[in-house]
Amino acid sequence: MGIYLNSSMPCSLYLSETENPYFVDKTMILEDLFPLVERGKQYVCITRPRRFGKTVMANMIGAFFGKGADSPVFEGLNISKRSGYRQYMNAYNVIYVDFSKADDECDSYREYISTIKDILREDLREAFPNVRYRAKGNVAEDLLRITEETGQKFIFVFDEWDYIFHRDYAAEKDKKSYLSFLSMLLKDQPYVELAYMTGILPIASHTTYGTLESEDSIVDASGESLQAVFPADASYSSGSELNMFIEYTMNTQHKFGDYFGFTESEVDILYHRYLEKTENPKITREGLRRWYDGYHTLSGERLYNPRSVVAALANNQLADYWTSSGPYDEIFYYVKNNIADVRDDIALMIAGESVWANVKQYAATATEIRTKDQIMSAMVVYGFLTCEDGKVSIPNQELMDKFADMVQTENSLGYVYRLAKESERMLRATISGDTATMEEILELAHNTETGMTGYNNETELSAIVRLVYLAARERYDIQREDKAGTGYVDYIFYPVVDTSSDCIILELKVDHSAGEAIKQIKDRNYMQRFTGKLGEKPKYTGRILAVGIAYFKNDTGKRHKCKIEVLREKLTH
Repeated sequence: MGIYLNSSMPCSLYLSETENPYFVDKTMILEDLFPLVERGKQYVCITRPRRFGKTVMANMIGAFFGKGADSPVFEGLNISKRSGYRQYMNAYNVIYVDFSKADDECDSYREYISTIKDILREDLREAFPNVRYRAKGNVAEDLLRITEETGQKFIFVFDEWDYIFHRDYAAEKDKKSYLSFLSMLLKDQPYVELAYMTGILPIASHTTYGTLESEDSIVDASGESLQAVFPADASYSSGSELNMFIEYTMNTQHKFGDYFGFTESEVDILYHRYLEKTENPKITREGLRRWYDGYHTLSGERLYNPRSVVAALANNQLADYWTSSGPYDEIFYYVKNNIADVRDDIALMIAGESVWANVKQYAATATEIRTKDQIMSAMVVYGFLTCEDGKVSIPNQELMDKFADMVQTENSLGYVYRLAKESERMLRATISGDTATMEEILELAHNTETGMTGYNNETELSAIVRLVYLAARERYDIQREDKAGTGYVDYIFYPVVDTSSDCIILELKVDHSAGEAIKQIKDRNYMQRFTGKLGEKPKYTGRILAVGIAYFKNDTGKRHKCKIEVLREKLTH
């Protein structure tokens, strides 16, 4: 056993994963790979956003096929019940390379790739000592000689294949050299039985998304560079060096769709497990959906961020577990290149809306991330946005928090930033019944360059309102279009820090009065969400406030009108 060849590491890592109380069995992907191994010379590249289980799956595949593992780890798992289980398990030479682990303290591409090549050559020559190697032979040549003289072939499992595209020291010529290395190693080689590769970035940008600006660089919280991750010229972006791979992305291929991320039924099972083992459970099933759901397979299956779901259940707390993947400034890295074109869309998405974006058609010729579609596409690739039916949106509460942090920090976002900065004052004014201050803050939108000053519909007014209440998210669970009473209310603010805080029901009207908004709240009994069922002890004991916000499109003064009415005083015990 070596470092890369028939290593015991994938098995050890996967075994520890199976011992996690919130482990999900995804071993049926192996059955999909059996016929590919049987045919030989098959190439699979699966790309997904970060934290979607790519490394766990790579470890599983290496552990299952590799001769370096002789463990009962798969006994009792789903794959053990399928035909071919014994035939394929631990029967192959597996070369497993996690390209993100090969860096160590390398400060040049040459040092990085030389380390990988040297280790692989050492593994091969130690495992097959009787083969006649050439002293200066490269890895591909050594593999050819092994196959010619012994008949042995290999399965390649490459995790984080695109890691090098994130490194500061990798120049454009280095990236091309790296693609040539992979091509020479794998393409049309007789020793390849299967090449399985995972990463974030698609190989051929013309089939999926776009390119990042090659000179810009930003560093995330862990010190990792986010530079130049998409190809920058036509020959590179074609991906022709690796065109033997079939790429499976979340939004372009049905196959393998359910194996990455957690499905609705899988989260149901995990939640039931959580309730059984947790003494004082604080997480609701709806809470998991709101915080971590929102992604989609091409077939329409809803997907949850698996890392965050597991972390939340293990910690018994719904929270932002995206942090270790990088802070809000990763998002702003993409947004900053064309703020004027994207800020209205950001405002709409923060309000819970989806916006149109072409995430596939431009990439063949794009050389920089400049247009709105390019920006949206890059954020889809990294998982900051989700894409469905031609529209992109913020997938869940976890990512909504990241966008909210961004708009309250970056003053270059113009009116979006200014309104968000007023949000603490807006909340205080609402609770105190200061409608004059509320109207003053809302009218700030009309003193800026926003394209939504006309409020052609309640959706645009809603986007502005959500911005001016951003600070409330620290104390409230703000639900939009929530079912309440006999209808759907625009916004309900559920207190989460202190259930004795004021409860807020907010209704928006365009070309109708704020009084009509209040009347609708009362007539449709929206306050029932806070009062609970008859005979039950109320969960929320604070005042219940009805808030109406209105705007008349033909009002030359561009005035907003606000009205607040107390529907119930604070309960006392």
